[in-house]
Amino acid sequence: MAVIKYNEEEVKLLARLMRAEAEGDGQLGMLMVGNVGVNRVLGNCLDFKDIRSLQRMVYQRPGGFEATIKGYFYQAAREKDIELARRVIKGLRYHPASNALWFFRPDGSCPAQWFNQWNTGRYKAHCFFKPTQADCPSVY
Repeated sequence: MAVIKYNEEEVKLLARLMRAEAEGDGQLGMLMVGNVGVNRVLGNCLDFKDIRSLQRMVYQRPGGFEATIKGYFYQAAREKDIELARRVIKGLRYHPASNALWFFRPDGSCPAQWFNQWNTGRYKAHCFFKPTQADCPSVY
């Protein structure tokens, strides 16, 4: 059962986002990007108030994903990526992105905080950051 509302076009959209943001980090890295996206839809907090759909989450401006302004994002979704997107829509979570709302790819090590949000860990190229449970209880 899904943890957020979605339609089939949004599944493909999420799959394209996951691939564009983290294909270099493999399937697990892509799943973690998917966790961040689903958490933003679930959250309704901080920078993500009124982000109630996958489409709004993917194309959010400001504060959205850099991949949406790159050509690579606009390739058709592959079946294997669609299956990964379905996993995170069903609520499967992968540490360190389990409760994360943000990630980025630093040149060096991960900072302890990023925009006042705590680092939850790194997976390959990306560092993940989560809100406090008090600030965003919906992602816990």
